[in-house]
Amino acid sequence: MTTAQTERTEDELRELAERAGRELEDAPALEVLRWAVDTFGDRFCVTSSMEDAVVAHLAARVRPGVDVVFLDTGYHFPETIGTRDAVDAVMDVNVVTLTPELTVAEQDAEHGPRLHDRDPDLCCALRKVRPLEAGLTGYQAWATGLRRDESPTRANTPVVGWDARRRKVKVSPIARWTQDDVDAYVAEHGVLTNPLLMDGYASVGCAPCTRRVLEGEDARAGRWAGRGKTECGLHG
Repeated sequence: MTTAQTERTEDELRELAERAGRELEDAPALEVLRWAVDTFGDRFCVTSSMEDAVVAHLAARVRPGVDVVFLDTGYHFPETIGTRDAVDAVMDVNVVTLTPELTVAEQDAEHGPRLHDRDPDLCCALRKVRPLEAGLTGYQAWATGLRRDESPTRANTPVVGWDARRRKVKVSPIARWTQDDVDAYVAEHGVLTNPLLMDGYASVGCAPCTRRVLEGEDARAGRWAGRGKTECGLHG
């Protein structure tokens, strides 16, 4: 059994995450991902909302064929599904699509229509948080595209940290990047991005809960606008 495939206890995983968080704080994104791939092998995946494919592209450079996990909530913009399909077609990754236990119609029947308007936290729990927790069962570590500059709630995002709820290592290789860094990487490598980013959307989520942002607003302002909610629950 290779090191990457070794079963580790929760305490061992937490210790790995905390040590790597310190040692890799200033490391380039590719080095962070190389550590994750070398450490976890097939037990490592990338999650993507298909806002862009930057982290998937970075990870594929380190490990071609890496699993890229996408949550199809049933409420996505057509452009988001199109971006997922394009990533699957042209990039050297293995797109894994997760779906909620209930279809939108089944959820409407059980909880009433437009749950996202009445109780967005419950809607996110049913259509995002629970499916992701189930979908990550076979992995020890997962990578996200979180960046510290996106909003105040993400300002302290570690490059490598411990996801206590899921008991997994959480890797955010571009946590220290700025939007300019993302734009430069996309331009240099021709990375696929969601067309909505060119249409006034700075952060792309489910269609009923996402709007264009106004000048001067942070990237997350278009999500659940008019509510105190800023995160779906996947990241705290």
